[in-house]
Amino acid sequence: MSFRCRFTFFLLLWVCAPSFAQVVKLSNNKICHTPDSPFYERVKRFQRFSSLQDCLNEGGRLPQITPSGHPSTSNDRQYSRDAFGRGWSDSDKDCQNTRHEVLIQQSTTTPVLSSNGCKAEHGRWVSMFTGEVITSAKQLDIDHVVPLKWAWSHGADQWTNHKREQFANDPINLIAVEASLNRAKGAQGPDEWLPPKNECQYILRFKRVLVKYSIHTPNNIQSMVKRCLDK
Repeated sequence: MSFRCRFTFFLLLWVCAPSFAQVVKLSNNKICHTPDSPFYERVKRFQRFSSLQDCLNEGGRLPQITPSGHPSTSNDRQYSRDAFGRGWSDSDKDCQNTRHEVLIQQSTTTPVLSSNGCKAEHGRWVSMFTGEVITSAKQLDIDHVVPLKWAWSHGADQWTNHKREQFANDPINLIAVEASLNRAKGAQGPDEWLPPKNECQYILRFKRVLVKYSIHTPNNIQSMVKRCLDK
């Protein structure tokens, strides 16, 4: 092979190399984009994976397919709190919605209710996040252990409305904690945010909810679960 041919050959390899180096992109809304995805080049902020399976194992999902046969964008099925029901439900129609039923159930003393019996106002709550004792319901939020938005991006967007509303009001997924910490947590999973205390209790509770609702556990969270169980 002549020098000119060898040079041309290696030049072609160098030019084509980026296409071979392309990786699977996990976007911020947890969608796995392979190089043949029409949105691949548009995804600028992402986590890199060497294979589609690795991306899916990390909690990613495939793009939605529209009736036209093309993948949908994230805007087609954007998260909305209303997808999980309009606020706290009162399924037994006793005037106490889910928030106040959780407060009543989790108070370690008989709570003081409002004059109409519909709301818990005072009691004794021990926060899972800090271990602190709180006596005023006004200082508490009801935390979704597995946040609704997190669940949405990990498969709940495919559930029925009934299942989503059940999930949002399921006591297994609800704990009374300091409002400030609940809002600091936001929609983050335990790989992004942990409470100041009782970390393993929180991680195992998170896993328990995932199992009940058949939500895939990302590898990094499963590793956290294993570390807690091995202690």
